[in-house]
Amino acid sequence: MSPTQKGYVMTTAKHRSDSYLADTHTGLPIPDRPAFASPEEERRYRKRRLAAALRLFGKYEFDEGISGHISVRDPECTDHFWANPFGVSFNQVTVGDLVCVDSNGKVVHGDHPINPSAFVIHSKIHELRADATAAAHAHTEHSRALAALGKLLEPLDQESAAFYQDQVLYEEYEGPSISIRQGEDIARKLGDKRAILLRYHGLITVGGSIEEAMHRFFTFDGCARVQLLAAGAGKPRAMSHKQAMSAKDGFGDSQLASFSFHVLYNEITAEQPDLLDE
Repeated sequence: MSPTQKGYVMTTAKHRSDSYLADTHTGLPIPDRPAFASPEEERRYRKRRLAAALRLFGKYEFDEGISGHISVRDPECTDHFWANPFGVSFNQVTVGDLVCVDSNGKVVHGDHPINPSAFVIHSKIHELRADATAAAHAHTEHSRALAALGKLLEPLDQESAAFYQDQVLYEEYEGPSISIRQGEDIARKLGDKRAILLRYHGLITVGGSIEEAMHRFFTFDGCARVQLLAAGAGKPRAMSHKQAMSAKDGFGDSQLASFSFHVLYNEITAEQPDLLDE
């Protein structure tokens, strides 16, 4: 695959003293984010990745009936966001199925309704976090198990260190999140963190792109599994503060997160090309 395919441009090592390192924060040869000629072009790009993200949720069995939703802010009408349609399986959703809602919860594009929980949670996250282009939420087994213990990720490895001092546990629970007040409380408790683990509920991750939010979701859930396994086998030894911060500097890098999802995007669109149907 050419490094310039799908709008990506490869970063060179022109500013690095070591020729084997690319001119990126991590030194990895990660392409720059694509540039767009118009809002329409960027909207199509985001919607394609949203559909792919939903199919990946289905592939990795993150579905739980009608629960779970992913949103991405519209690039032009920034108080609108795109999300998965209510009642359509993650394994079947296509670009053409996606819905766009305004700040009042009205579906302005699309033929399906939106899950009320998706609106009250995601609308407030997008409203209160200008940097949150996307948010992902699901009721995964590992995140729910970790939340049931009232624990957050410990820096047990490089991947979990990406969330070191960048996650919050939400302890309140009043039933399904269908009120604006609940959604706003979750968004405010999230603050400027990358992830919020909802006790008795599930996981939410956010990012400056849908790629970033999705990579963080997959990483958090995988790290929750590792932590539960390690705790069941013995007494895990966490990194020191210095080690965790060093690991976070690399594995918490936004550019790395975005490109990591790009790899999954290529995989799922090759496996399930019908997801791109408009």
